[in-house]
Amino acid sequence: MKDPAHTKSVGLLLVTALCWSLAGVLFKFVDWPPLAAGGARSLIAALFLLAVRGRSLRFTWSPLQLGTALAYAGCTLLFAVANKLTTAANAILLQYTAPVWIALLGSWLLGERSTRADWLTIIAVFAGMGIFLYDGVQLDNLLGIGVAIASGAFFAVMVMLLRKQKDGSPLESVILGNVLGCLIGLPAMWAAPALPRASLAALLVLGIVQLGLPYLFYTRAIKHVSALEAALIPVIEPILNPLWVLLFVGEKPSPLALFGGVIVLGAVTWRAVDSIRARAG
Repeated sequence: MKDPAHTKSVGLLLVTALCWSLAGVLFKFVDWPPLAAGGARSLIAALFLLAVRGRSLRFTWSPLQLGTALAYAGCTLLFAVANKLTTAANAILLQYTAPVWIALLGSWLLGERSTRADWLTIIAVFAGMGIFLYDGVQLDNLLGIGVAIASGAFFAVMVMLLRKQKDGSPLESVILGNVLGCLIGLPAMWAAPALPRASLAALLVLGIVQLGLPYLFYTRAIKHVSALEAALIPVIEPILNPLWVLLFVGEKPSPLALFGGVIVLGAVTWRAVDSIRARAG
């Protein structure tokens, strides 16, 4: 029989990726520097999560909870910095090196061994993303590339530490990470000009729909999926991101990018279906 909790969690990961993918188009409508917008987004997400789950939250301030929060903040902060130092294509492609780190370290940290299907999916995803982002990938800024790789490593650590809290409540770590992200962005927020209504609305959607709500789903899903599934299935995010930009801004991806996107979507879909079948067996 199928594992209903696992099947539901795969669905939650797909919804999470859908919400995360809204960042590119929404940030275009926020007339603030990236660090200020990122800090405000984290503040709104933290307040949203506290409002939704406030009564059931339990902050233990344990090394695991604090370590996860630091990994979360490191991932988001380094990704923002990477976008300033190198191309957006480099930043998103190298951040999604996270599944490789998890495949290599997951067995040691979590006791979750990677399968041949996992490695085949990783190879297919990297090939597809490389084709999808081919026009934007550049190798002329080693510092930016290094920061983007570090962002991917922090993303992997965050996923594994959230998975390590599967028998507890990992949401508190995400809230603490958002608070830390807000504090880091506070000086930039303080110096930024007042936002027009359209920018404020986009920022609210970023904090609630693009960050707060998906992490509410993500921390529920990670209790019933492996750490590698939690990193591989949402990898459709950078493929969906240009779709929203196309619909709302009019920037069209090339035929080569569309071909790469089909490869990524196919690989992730195959891995999700395969994992559900494996649980059923």
